[in-house]
Amino acid sequence: MVLPELFHDPMSPFCRKVRVVLDELGVSCSLIREDASPQRDEVRTLIPAGEVPVLINDSGSALADSQAIVEYLQDIHREPDLLGKNPAERAETRRLVAWFDGTMYQDVTRMIIEEKIHKWRQRRGKPDSAVLAAARGRLRLHLDDMERLLATRFWLAGERFSLADVAAASQISCIDYVGDMPWSSSQATREWYARIKSRPSFRPILHDRLAGMPPDDHYADPDF
Repeated sequence: MVLPELFHDPMSPFCRKVRVVLDELGVSCSLIREDASPQRDEVRTLIPAGEVPVLINDSGSALADSQAIVEYLQDIHREPDLLGKNPAERAETRRLVAWFDGTMYQDVTRMIIEEKIHKWRQRRGKPDSAVLAAARGRLRLHLDDMERLLATRFWLAGERFSLADVAAASQISCIDYVGDMPWSSSQATREWYARIKSRPSFRPILHDRLAGMPPDDHYADPDF
């Protein structure tokens, strides 16, 4: 049997999201490491939007966009259900996924990754301190919203682990890799993230490393 292939960048939150879902659903997959915007012509022909993640399924079709990929996988592999058992749960999960994949990514993660990782990879100089300061300020607002949610919920969408937790943790793990998470002022989020870090599906994410740019010592430790 031919395994599906996932073209991924280990520092992309959207690639991390797909990898965690694959593991949660018990789907074996070959990982092919690429930059977020692949340059190789043979790869770009497989990638409609020119960006990863892209999943090549067992029939050879290319699937793009992290949310389209994970919902495709969930449609095929029904259990565990990461979206929710009823329409209200699924609506809340999708609302939160849109928040983390959309608003939080644009407000925070995209700028931190650009300044601290992409500039470093491409030798484009030092991070812009003003851009980072703005991203960190907006991160604080997002974490305040997470703290309010987690004051009444064990997981972000309710009492069950869901795709909302995967999406949020994928964003946060990239920010944490470069040391920009203010953990001392986010206790409920820190406890939630410790539970995420203990899940077998998330451990491979935490073992990814950029050569020449290691994370802080606490990064992979669930008891941080």
